[in-house]
Amino acid sequence: MSVKEFLESGKDYDYSKLEKELEKLERFNFFISRARAGTGGGILKGLPVSIKDNICVKGVQTTAGSRILEGYVPPFDSTVSLRIKESGGIIIGKTSQDEFGFGTFSTNCAYGVPKNPWDPERSCGGSSGGAAGLTAALNMPHIAIGQSTGGSISCPASFCGVVGLTPTYGLVSRYGLIDYGNSLDKIGPIGRSVFDVALMLEIIAGRDNRDQTCIGEKEDYTGYIGKDFKGKVGVPKEYFENVDEGVEKVVWDSIKKLEGEGVEYEEVSLPLTDAALYSYYIIATAEASTNLAKFCGMRYGLHEELRGNFNEYFSRVRGKGFGEEAKRRIILGTYGRMAGYRDQYYMKALKVRTKVIQEFRNVFKRVDLIVAPTMPMIAPRFDEIKKLKPLEVYQMDRLTVPPNLAGLPHLSINSGFSKGMPVGLHIIGDHFQEGPIISLASMYESLRGDVKYPEV
Repeated sequence: MSVKEFLESGKDYDYSKLEKELEKLERFNFFISRARAGTGGGILKGLPVSIKDNICVKGVQTTAGSRILEGYVPPFDSTVSLRIKESGGIIIGKTSQDEFGFGTFSTNCAYGVPKNPWDPERSCGGSSGGAAGLTAALNMPHIAIGQSTGGSISCPASFCGVVGLTPTYGLVSRYGLIDYGNSLDKIGPIGRSVFDVALMLEIIAGRDNRDQTCIGEKEDYTGYIGKDFKGKVGVPKEYFENVDEGVEKVVWDSIKKLEGEGVEYEEVSLPLTDAALYSYYIIATAEASTNLAKFCGMRYGLHEELRGNFNEYFSRVRGKGFGEEAKRRIILGTYGRMAGYRDQYYMKALKVRTKVIQEFRNVFKRVDLIVAPTMPMIAPRFDEIKKLKPLEVYQMDRLTVPPNLAGLPHLSINSGFSKGMPVGLHIIGDHFQEGPIISLASMYESLRGDVKYPEV
């Protein structure tokens, strides 16, 4: 039964069956903790919703995938969590992630690495790997809430064959989110269908006085479902460079399907694609090094016996609590904003970001949406990931970083399969153009037909 079928049926959710399903999935390390299910009315009518572990849920351990926050139980709800509860959704637990969102493959998780339901030897993607993996594996109505800084919704959605919607920066409140990069972080839904993510966006979007960057007004996003897209799409040639042949073929087949239904496309150019990646990692690590300074073992999370001076105590706690990748990004970000380097790196990166935004705007004067591969490859095996150097991992984000850096909305939908693994079709729009994105995704979904998910 799909989410839509469940909501239309008027039946109560079978939580006894859900418990059994979740027990079977424990070997995939999807859940860190689980809240007790209650009853729900409202729009969601008791629908189970999982929340990425960097979004606060009152009374449920929230660690952002890091040992330094082990044992932290928020005494408050994030705006997103509260809106879900008020709409009748039941928050059933937290999903695994890369520590603070630092990763492309969910291999930097302090509480267990989630494994891809299509092939347990492969990655779910990152950093919302647990959210996308659970969505693909749980054969019951469910919607996950993920979060993206540089591609952390789209990447796992592509690798796990589900739908991931990253909204315009500012459309969804970040209140109660444990920050990675304040100017980049976005909260969005992951589901098995376009309807699922459109419905959840209606619930979590909209202004919030507790987040001054939250400026967007929500729309009737489900109204775009089944509404044929009549515009023109752009296909950026740079987004097909160094892409696996199988991925390229699947995505072009999808574009041709849309063309057969009257969707016109033209090739466009985004020459700042590589520059966007470099700009992103300078900005993101600089913001992360500032945000993570508050985790020092004094107020919450990991702490030790107070001995030595403050610097000795803080260094001891942070050295023990942060993982290798978190330490690497703190060091990189601190270096980039030091006196003497701030103008050379950070300020230049901000200027590149402005140019990337303008480049997208120029393209959107010619086309309505952009379509491309979500990721340049299918989900890699864990033994392949171990051989990659950090810089090689960062370069895997080449296709998802530009729209995230520019704060643009984007959606990844299953485009087909290569070597038995899902391939994502990425649909990117101008700011606050979630409606047309949903329209095109819904149109493609009807052309593609249903996805048969693996039995886990």
